[in-house]
Amino acid sequence: MNTLIISSFSCTFEEFEKEITENFFGCLVKDYVSDYEFVKVNDHKAHTLIHITDMNKFGASLESDEAKEFDKRNNCKDIVYTLELIE
Repeated sequence: MNTLIISSFSCTFEEFEKEITENFFGCLVKDYVSDYEFVKVNDHKAHTLIHITDMNKFGASLESDEAKEFDKRNNCKDIVYTLELIE
């Protein structure tokens, strides 16, 4: 499933990018995310396009203690959209 996550955060973009690419995609969801693109919008906002192979596991990872602690520490808010190809 193709998904778009719009994230806003109080940390720097560099801190957010490191956390997302190294810890989240590098460890936490690597078994059920087959591809992603991470795009800086501004210093406190990013868009992430993701291809998820198991939405239930991905949803559970967003609710993990590690993810919740990062969100709380960095005032991170995510808006998640599922995307469909229009032919």
